[in-house]
Amino acid sequence: MAAAAAAVPDHLFNLRNNFYLGSYQAAINNSDLPNLSPDDAVERDCLVYRSYIALGSYQLVINEIDSSAATPLQAVKLLALYLSNPHDKESTISSLKEWLSDPAIGNNAILRLIAGIIFMHEEDYNEALKHTNAGGTMELHALNVQIFIKMHRSDYAEKQLRVMQQIDEDHTLTQLANAWLNLAVGGSKIQEAYLIFQDFSEKYPMTGLILNGKAVCCMHMGNFDEAETLLLEALNKDAKDPETLANLVVCSLHLGKSSSRYLSQLKLTHPDHVLVKRASSAEDSFERAVQSVA
Repeated sequence: MAAAAAAVPDHLFNLRNNFYLGSYQAAINNSDLPNLSPDDAVERDCLVYRSYIALGSYQLVINEIDSSAATPLQAVKLLALYLSNPHDKESTISSLKEWLSDPAIGNNAILRLIAGIIFMHEEDYNEALKHTNAGGTMELHALNVQIFIKMHRSDYAEKQLRVMQQIDEDHTLTQLANAWLNLAVGGSKIQEAYLIFQDFSEKYPMTGLILNGKAVCCMHMGNFDEAETLLLEALNKDAKDPETLANLVVCSLHLGKSSSRYLSQLKLTHPDHVLVKRASSAEDSFERAVQSVA
């Protein structure tokens, strides 16, 4: 069976890799692949539309995926609707729950993945795990690792990583999940995470995701100058990327530089970012303290 699978070329390998590592425009530009099976064509379209979502082009995805499209594409459209209209999340989430309870489509891997992503955004980790925990694809396992890290359960995250390593130790998502877990565990594991991102940067075109990964490792190791260089390179690639801006805020503070411009940009482009919320609540607390003294 494995030999038969190995004999079939994986037409989507490069497209998936571009998407996983944050080369979203490259994924879109190189998606015109000939001779795809119907299932592969749907997976290709999902990756392309998810790349557009990652670039913030929600409306394009909403407009192009119509009601006759396959279930995985409908799920991707739901993600675009959810992210494009934060004030009307309820209707998107109720549609999602309705689909998940439909026995005909509820077990679809992409639908379960999108459910996991949306409920993770909502910080409803138990609900997310209801749909992702059974695994079935490398992306679902990788999402489980992320969810368990958010729940501060690195023991469960490690079990998921072991499953991924048994399936394919060299898979890009296995390597990424390993790096995320190393960062979460900290200590001597930070150097291992850095080496994973370094390996990516030698094998593939540099992306914001790889640069931020390396920079976070550097900050953990106290190398703030190197972190700042990496983050400014990431900022050149995408001036609105929330992780780059958030990491620059933290890095600047450690270097004794002003971080107000990066925080202002983050507030404008991603008002719901956790760092913005923390900064706002700190400002509110400060205001209250000042008023109580006055």
